[in-house]
Amino acid sequence: MRRSFLLLLLALQTGCVGIRPAPPAAQSPLLADTAFAPPSQPIGSAGLFTLSPAMRAYLHSSAFKTHLRDDGMERGLVKALYSHSDLQLEYDASRTGTAAETYAARSGNCLALVIMTAAFARELGMTVRYQSVDVEQSWTRNAGLYVGSGHVNVVLGHRAQTFYDSSAGQELVVDFLAPKDAGRLHTRRLEEADIVALFMNNRAVETLTEGHLDDAYWWARAALASRPAEAAPYNTLGVIYERHGDLALAERAYRAALTREPDNVAVMQNLSPTLAALGRHAEARALAERAARLQPAPPFHYFNQGMLAMRRGDYGAARDLFAREVERAPYDDEFHFWLAQALLRLGDATQADRQLALAVDTSIRPGDRQRYSSKLAHLRQLAIAPQPR
Repeated sequence: MRRSFLLLLLALQTGCVGIRPAPPAAQSPLLADTAFAPPSQPIGSAGLFTLSPAMRAYLHSSAFKTHLRDDGMERGLVKALYSHSDLQLEYDASRTGTAAETYAARSGNCLALVIMTAAFARELGMTVRYQSVDVEQSWTRNAGLYVGSGHVNVVLGHRAQTFYDSSAGQELVVDFLAPKDAGRLHTRRLEEADIVALFMNNRAVETLTEGHLDDAYWWARAALASRPAEAAPYNTLGVIYERHGDLALAERAYRAALTREPDNVAVMQNLSPTLAALGRHAEARALAERAARLQPAPPFHYFNQGMLAMRRGDYGAARDLFAREVERAPYDDEFHFWLAQALLRLGDATQADRQLALAVDTSIRPGDRQRYSSKLAHLRQLAIAPQPR
């Protein structure tokens, strides 16, 4: 469960429900409230960590208490929430829900699972800390957008309840899919306000990919107001403006992001085509060249070249290119899937089977997992079927 929070990265090609959130006293020149319809859903973080009645009932159940008694506070909580025999939670990258929404759906992405875990832990009186883990971003594509994912985890602890509580003062790091050598990776402490801002930025990205542009604006606006020093909400806002046709505002938002992170290649890759669309081609070329120097092979570079090789029937080249993408992004199911397709075209059913199995294991959406599983089952059925003489 590695996908934790989302940042809109590459440019596109070119309150209460129904109540507009109150604008600040002096409206920022980056905002355009009157250009967007009022939100169709509540916008904000109210109730983000609130336990639902069903969650409280589970917390007081005999099964939950048995886990705490047998395994201790921290490990018992994790076992109660994530053992296959109890809630049977499933990883799903499509939505970042509140604690209650994630519990009700029995699924969520990494950030949603962190939020739900923290909600239970706080109810039990545990200490809760959040961490950003310094790992290379992973990437997905959805609705014409490239989305980069970072990684967060949660650290649980508790204070002594009795003089004999030997586990008091110890902490447990809960990581929903620890990257290789995670214990040696650098971490940065996050405040709860950072988690809240990440939640709202995720909701902006998710509503944008669902085609709800107005709601996406209000979520991005809320994320920006929550953490104005972070680059991500400005970048998200820029993509929203671009899709809305407001190129001048998109440029302004991207430049605000670059002010906060001057070497952010993704923002440069967003801003460059925006400048070109505004007729400022020299600036666009200069920015694109700088981005290329900083990142010669951007995400999906080898994958896109591999797809071109597949179209021209050069399956050997496609296999090698997909393998390069898999090597640098081993958690991406799409790369494993297409590597399997190239291997099948080359007659290597054994390795294709292995890559399809990895596609199933690394998939972050239930629908994709079902599709890969079906193809894998079909391939294995062909392998054991009697061959005609």
